[in-house]
Amino acid sequence: MAEFSMGQALNRALRDALAADPSVVVYGEDVGPLGGVFRVTDGLTAEFGEDRVFDSPLAESGIVGTAVGMAMYGRRPVVEMQFDAFGYPAFEQVVSHVAKMRNRTRGRVGLPLVIRIPYGGGIGAVEHHGDSSEMYYAHTPGLHVVTPATPADAYSLLREAIEDPDPVVFLEPKRRYWTKAEVDLPVRTEPMDRAVVRRTGTDVTLIAYGPMVDTVLEAAEAAREEGCAAEVVDLRSLSPFDDQTVTASVRRTGRAVVVHEAATFGGYGAEVAARVTEQCFHYLEAPVLRVGGFDIPYPPPELEEYHLPSVDRILGAIDRLQWESEWTAESPAVPGRRSEVGV
Repeated sequence: MAEFSMGQALNRALRDALAADPSVVVYGEDVGPLGGVFRVTDGLTAEFGEDRVFDSPLAESGIVGTAVGMAMYGRRPVVEMQFDAFGYPAFEQVVSHVAKMRNRTRGRVGLPLVIRIPYGGGIGAVEHHGDSSEMYYAHTPGLHVVTPATPADAYSLLREAIEDPDPVVFLEPKRRYWTKAEVDLPVRTEPMDRAVVRRTGTDVTLIAYGPMVDTVLEAAEAAREEGCAAEVVDLRSLSPFDDQTVTASVRRTGRAVVVHEAATFGGYGAEVAARVTEQCFHYLEAPVLRVGGFDIPYPPPELEEYHLPSVDRILGAIDRLQWESEWTAESPAVPGRRSEVGV
């Protein structure tokens, strides 16, 4: 066992993938000799040469477009968008070609490529350097969308993404690049499309992914001190969605809060809340709540801490759930309520 940061785990995953498969290539803006803005590709050009790990022009659409061609002709490209909002110029390539190629060719042509995107806030970045774009990709059929919350998952998910026969959007929570943990690398964690329970509890399920998992774990510990046992589910995969793990947890606790950094309106939490409500309706003691960013663009660095979900805002949602549960229990019986259907 050794201590690795998430950035170091990602670097190791890329190194091991390059060594294991000569068809893997890594490229993007400044990922070569510089080692990337966040040093995730540090040392890879020196080890594998400039034909395997290299810098690209400052043209995201070109980066993704050439990756499509490489993947069609037998390569496994891993490309980096450098920052979340930098990926928007390539969005047409992603939606029109990356996501649709297998369907368009009736399964004859797959695209085994990975698009790495550092995303989210929490680092005091300026405009266009901090955003939460996950819902754009998760809403696009044909893409796998995953995001790690721990160094172990960073390694395992990236290795699985590179080996996958279909395109994967790999969202890296930039505020967690320096989060460290004891990891025995190389490691394989749960399969890429599975959520995991990070903390068990009986009173409420807190659902999060990527950068918010650590914040939710802090909130769960604070809730414990107030007598509430919160269970924490880390989604890991945004598309496909692991209904089984999530709904099993909510059926145990009867309450759920979904937490993410992106704007709340139309955010990923809305999809999670809908799925949980549809599949767990008779188990719910209160409505599924969401805690997200406000419905504004990411604010300037000095205001970011007020925009992003905090432990206090999550605890406030838990308190509201408890109030809703008490109000429902004291209300007149309504046909179809949990107590009426014998669930």
